Formats: sequence, C-alpha cells, structure tokens
Amino acid sequence: MSAISALWNADSIAVIGATERPGALGRKPMDFLLRHGYKGRILPINPRGGEVLGVPAYPSLTDVQGPVDLALIMVAADRVPGAVDDCIAAGVPLAIIASSGFAETGEEGAALQDDLVARARAGGLRLIGPNCIGAVSFNNRVLATFSPLFGAESVPFEPGTLAFVSQSGALGFGAASLALQRGLRPGWVVSTGNDADVTALEVLRELSAEPECTGLLGYLEDTPDIGTLRTLAASGKPVALLKSGRTEAGGRAAASHTGALATDDRVLDAALRQLGIVRVDDIDELLDVAQAFEFPLRPKGPKVAVVTTSGGSGILAADAVEDAGLELSALSPESTAALAEIVPPFGAVDNPVDITATVLSDPSLFDKSLDVLIADPAVDIIIACFCVMAGPDVEKAVTALSKAARKGGKPILVARTGADFLAPDAPAQLREAGLPDYPTPARALRAASALWQVSRPRTAPDGTTGPGAAAPAPDATEPQLKSLLAAAGATVPKGRLVTGGEDAARLVAELGGRAVAKAVVPGLLHKSEAGGVLVGITEQEASGAHDKLAALGGGVLVEELAPAGVEMIVGARTSALGTVLTVGLGGIFTEILDDVSHRLLPLAPGDAEAMIAELRGAALLNGARGTGAADAAALARLLEDVAAAVQDWPEGFELDLNPVRVLKEGAGAVVLDAAYTVTGASA
Repeated sequence: MSAISALWNADSIAVIGATERPGALGRKPMDFLLRHGYKGRILPINPRGGEVLGVPAYPSLTDVQGPVDLALIMVAADRVPGAVDDCIAAGVPLAIIASSGFAETGEEGAALQDDLVARARAGGLRLIGPNCIGAVSFNNRVLATFSPLFGAESVPFEPGTLAFVSQSGALGFGAASLALQRGLRPGWVVSTGNDADVTALEVLRELSAEPECTGLLGYLEDTPDIGTLRTLAASGKPVALLKSGRTEAGGRAAASHTGALATDDRVLDAALRQLGIVRVDDIDELLDVAQAFEFPLRPKGPKVAVVTTSGGSGILAADAVEDAGLELSALSPESTAALAEIVPPFGAVDNPVDITATVLSDPSLFDKSLDVLIADPAVDIIIACFCVMAGPDVEKAVTALSKAARKGGKPILVARTGADFLAPDAPAQLREAGLPDYPTPARALRAASALWQVSRPRTAPDGTTGPGAAAPAPDATEPQLKSLLAAAGATVPKGRLVTGGEDAARLVAELGGRAVAKAVVPGLLHKSEAGGVLVGITEQEASGAHDKLAALGGGVLVEELAPAGVEMIVGARTSALGTVLTVGLGGIFTEILDDVSHRLLPLAPGDAEAMIAELRGAALLNGARGTGAADAAALARLLEDVAAAVQDWPEGFELDLNPVRVLKEGAGAVVLDAAYTVTGASA
C-alpha cells in the first residue's frame, strides 16, 4: 500500500487549524472523529496548545511525539506552505489540504499551488487537494473531513463495500448522501479537489486493492491519465466514471474530418469501452450502477430474459434491451414449452415472459417461470418487472427471485414500478436478497448493461503489430502520403503527378481512357469543396482539366478510376489519451452522417472488425437493397495497416484517408484521398 491508503487506514490524524470555535471548519473534523468513534490518535494542532474538545492540543505538528499517518490542513491559504513544511519535517506521508485559494482562483493561486506540490514532492510528502472537503472511511471510521453530511444526527455509519472518489467535494459527498438514502453502503468517500498531486484516479487505483471493495465510482473533471486507467481496469474491480465536460464550448475548428469526428470526449468514450469501464451521464445513473456493483453475480453474456407481471412493463423492457446494447434472449423450444405449462393462456411465453397478475393468487408462477429461465443456457441476465404489488405479495416475489439467483448464479435485476408506501420494506428486503432494484425497466436495463460491460472478456493487444512507418513531413502531399501508405500495405490507385496537359492526356490513355485529376496544393485539404477534383475525364479533356487544376496554385495528380463501392473514412490522430484510430462512413457526407467508431492504439486482435461492426452503416458493407457485399475484411486489414504505420508518429498529427472505397467482396479497399496535418499548421 502507498501513502494514499492513509486516507482509510490512518492510526493517527493531525488536524492543523483545529479549534473549539462554534461553526468553524477547523472544529468539524474533531467533532466527527469523536462522535463517530475513530479509534486512532487524534492530534489537534493549534498555536495556543491546551485542549480542543477535550483532546490535548499541540502548538505545532513538530511537537507531536510518535508517527503521524495523515494530516488535515485547515488554515488560510497563506499559512498552508508553513503547514506543508511542518508535515515534511514531522515525516507525515500524506496531507489533505482543505484550504481554498489556489489554482481555482487564477494564475497567482496556480503558481502557489505548483510551489506547494514541488515542495511536498521534494520532501517525500503526498498531497490531496487543495480545495477539497477531505476523506472518510466508513469501515475504519476515519473522518478527515468537514463535510456537513457527518454532522447530521441520523447519518448511517456502517461498513460498506463501494468506493466514491470525486474531484468535487460537495458533489462527491452529496452523491454519497443520496447513496445512503437509497440504502447503499459506501465504504470510502474521498474528494481530491484540484488534483494538484494525488489525482482522483490514483485514489481509485489504490482502493481497487482493497479486498472488501466491490465497486469503484468516480467523478472526474480533468482528462484522466491513460496509464492509470489501464491499471485500474486491470484490477478486476468494476469501475464507473462520471466525467463532466462532454461539450466543447468554443472548441477548436478541426482542420481535418478526423479531428472533427474524434473529439477528445469521444476518444474518452472509446477508451473506457475498450477497457471495460462504464461511463455514466449523471449522479442517478452512477448510483444505479453502484447498486448493481454491490452484489457479486456477473453475467457471462449479453442475453436478457424478461419476466413480468405486467405486459406494459415487459414491452418497455424489451424496447430498452437494444438501447442498452444488450440482446433479448431467444428462448429454447424446451423453455417455451415448459413455460406454456406454467403461464396462464392469456399471458405470454415468448421473451418477454408475461406471467400476468395471476401471480397475486398463485405466487408459485414466479418460482416456476424463474426456474425455467435460469436453466436456459440462452439466458445470461434476468430482468424481473412487477408493478403496484403491495407488502406480502412483494415478499413472495422477493423470496422467489432470491432463490432463483442463488440457484442459477445469474444476475437478476428488478424493475419495481410502484410507490414506496405500497411496500415500505421492499427496498431493504431486495438489498438483503442481493437483488438490485429500480423504478423503471429502462433503468434496470442500463444497470444490467453496465454489469455486462465490466464483465465481458477483453482481448489485450498481442504485440504483433507490423513495423511502423516514418512520420511524413508536415507539408507532405497526397502522392507522398499514398506512397507511404502503399509501403505499409494499403492499396492506392495507379497514377502520378503530371508535368503538363500533354503528359496528362498520355497518362489518361494509359489508365484506360478515363481517369481522375486532382489539384495538389499545400494546405488544401478539402479538394472537392474548392473544385480541385475532376472525375471521369477523357484523354481529350485531360489538357483542359490540367490547366484548370494547375490554376489553383499547385501540381496535378492523375489517377485511375476506382470501381464502384462503399465510401468510408479512415483516420488517425493524437489525443490527450494517446493515438486514436477512426473509421466511419466517408465521402462528402462524413460529418453530416457522423457514423464513426474509435479505438485507442495499439489495437487488440479483433478490434478492427469490431469497429466496423459498431457502425450504423455496417449494413451497407454487408449488402443492402440487393447490392452485393463489400470487402469488409479488406477494410479491417487497412485499419490494422494504418494502426501499425502511425504507432510511432510524434504527437500532434491528424491523418485523413477520405474516401476509402471498399470494393465488392474479395476485391479490396482503395485509398482514394489522403491528407495529413500537424497541430498548429494552417488548414
């Protein structure tokens, strides 16, 4: 364990700035530690010495005898550097700076914060904060915080298994309070404020090593470090993150299609999906996922069976399955036959299974139908929906559901649509039975999707990527890029730069009598929009075409016409998380259609095929409305070739291959256009 674990394992806590003054922030941690039964040494630090709330105080941290595991600094910003120096002198491994007045206030505060971090690192001290509310361990009763949550008379304080880590202290402890209200049991709540030294992600990584932890939940404001994300994902603990800043208000105008499509937020989405980390959109969804993480059962696949007492709930659940990225199970003939013997004639035995309100008079319907679904190998997850069921009826349903979960080892999530007053004890009964419950089928399905995302098998990169290519020059032209791509394995059209109108005519004749002519102008990325592409020119038209294109200020490229096919875009660019590969529907409608898939490099085996399958337009490659299938395998090989070629290129580039024409099955994929930009270069 590192110094960070003192946040929940500290045997001694110093409160720098401790006071008895009513309402003062420096009093609250003392109150909370004493009230909630912290068993370690409490060390109030106050220049006057004496006592604070009956605990002997010390004028300075350096006056304390014995080790200090954790210091909570609660003094004004101008006194924080001195407190940090005292922590270093006393050999404290970790300090929480609750004080505000640092990077959140502007340049001057940021400079002060940078100085603190440099000073602490030089002295072997790790820092949490500044500008944070602190940390709490429900399991060890460590309360290094001034959050008003722990001043409430009725706050539950029981050991728990969920970890909440948030850059925002108020939001983090607010979410923790809502979790407690739902009956969830957090074991750890940590705020990291400005993330000046120790980041929220580092704390989550440290908590992943806690044996009792069943789920890691985080709120982030800054772009996470990909290395820490990978380590966190490899811990085996389920992770869900709420990351703010989805929109890019005033964001950059991308010079390339790839830059416009592969925004940093989309790249983060892709990275988290690759790693099996759930991304949620709000606090409610974070807590919904937390409910599912509390319990140990995990699905072996994405196939969902729905059993319901309400036809309407069943339909809503079935609608929500696809939206959640799951599959509605096709029940086996044996299962449907068995269900036909159980379900009333006016019910339904196809998935969703509607056992109807008859269950109120015959509770065994739940037991019998669940036994069938649990035994069906085509079922990985069960969603049980019931509505407006009151006390005793809910108890019978809970008994049947918990028995089925124990028997089959498959997660069962409950959609219980009805007011709490109908069955006041139901939430506690369901939690005790290990059954996460939600008020609507859609919320239950989103939680089930999160369970599958953290459970699905992942294929790691196998290190077999081909040799990389040297990065192009910043002003690389289309012919130069195509030469590089061809050397990396890609297929490009036959052609070359021509020296004049007569040369253009000769080349068109050599290429079969019809060809494509393009302007090659430095900085001109979107040639079609500038009239820089002429398709289907003849030998007779070639000289005039050359002169027209040369007037745009550059060279002229003449290439063979590619056969008809499906136009795609393939791109690569660097991001804050690493180099990202993009594929999508291409051509002139790239940004309008906005149908793309992303992966961080390096690719794992099967990633290229999976990227293509994720596209809404994948049906075009499979053959739509009577058209033949396109060569999706060739497109996948191109993705792998591009990934290998760019793997060692320096930061700050964008590569656009648009369009890539995917020809009929077995005929390959041809890179028709290529553009390369470097950060800071003009568009």
